[in-house]
Amino acid sequence: MAERILLIEDDPRLAEMVKNYLGEAGFAVTVAGRGNDGIALEAREAFDALVLDLMLPDIDGLEVCRRIRARSQTPILMLTARGDAMDRVVGLEIGADDYLPKPFEPREMLARLRAILRRRGREQRNDVLRFGRLEIDAGSRTARRDGNECALTGYQFSLLLSLAQHAGRVMSRDAIMDAMKHEKLDAFDRSIDVHISRIRAVIEDDPKKPRRIVTVRGSGYVFAKAQD
Repeated sequence: MAERILLIEDDPRLAEMVKNYLGEAGFAVTVAGRGNDGIALEAREAFDALVLDLMLPDIDGLEVCRRIRARSQTPILMLTARGDAMDRVVGLEIGADDYLPKPFEPREMLARLRAILRRRGREQRNDVLRFGRLEIDAGSRTARRDGNECALTGYQFSLLLSLAQHAGRVMSRDAIMDAMKHEKLDAFDRSIDVHISRIRAVIEDDPKKPRRIVTVRGSGYVFAKAQD
């Protein structure tokens, strides 16, 4: 069965191009031209991933992302024509799994979409990793702290799991992306940092003084084995 993609894009020509391209790649694509229509469709039907334009005619794509992420962990690839890097940072912080600036090459869009789908669908080991008050269940793709489920995107869970599976080892950003089979990003891209900041917000007692995911200056990050 073809994987289902919801494309929320108000430019009819671009939407048609993306729909045809992804269709040829084996996906079943549904198009919504407005943010509210996309939210309603996502609530009614099951999709494997969303491709979401940042600039929409009724509500901002960031708001669409926020509302969908409040009830769903469906992977989101955000499209942005804005040049401000802050828009991308905010998008990642509120739950987008990846972003792609316009104009873009269709092949890159397809590669990024497949990457987030691989992360979501990749078979995980059925063991549960426990670090004091933090429990990471690779099988169900959930993390719990003090028994309460942590609100993480699919990308953020994969990032947390990758760090935890290499607990005690310093991992550079390149090593992290390689472990997650993520495409190489621009040298100045800080998306890993943004996601780690979000993870810290839900697993650390004091995100500003993290004890579980520790920054190693000039090297990367290390997931501390020490118990709480």
